[in-house]
Amino acid sequence: MKNSRILLVEDNPDHQELTLMTLAENNVLNEVVVASDGIEALEYMFGTGRHAGRDARDVPALVLLDLKLPKLGGIEVLRQIRDDERTRHVPVVILTSSSEEEDIVASLENGANSYVRKPVDFGRFVEQVQRLQVYWLLVHEPPGGRK
Repeated sequence: MKNSRILLVEDNPDHQELTLMTLAENNVLNEVVVASDGIEALEYMFGTGRHAGRDARDVPALVLLDLKLPKLGGIEVLRQIRDDERTRHVPVVILTSSSEEEDIVASLENGANSYVRKPVDFGRFVEQVQRLQVYWLLVHEPPGGRK
């Protein structure tokens, strides 16, 4: 199964709101599911815990993943997504404020599709999210094509 949901994994309420607002203002009609920590993100992906009963074969069209998360960091979330056959090919974009070289390398080595640094400037942040939306939801061709 393939759906058009976006999983936003972000612990900062301001960044959550800004991302959701930017997507809405750019007519992104995809449902956005928000996970506020790494554990909740994996529970959603695999249909466990707070998301028990959710069909884990119904994977998101895109995961926007922050690195600095409570409970379980973004790199470990990414590893577990890539280690599971059901979620291995889900596009995962790291959307973080970190510009540390080690974070960039670790993200890409662990299978991130892209690494995007959140700009401090509001206008630039909106612009970055718009670009992500255009590429990953409209241009990128996922395995099995669009449904």
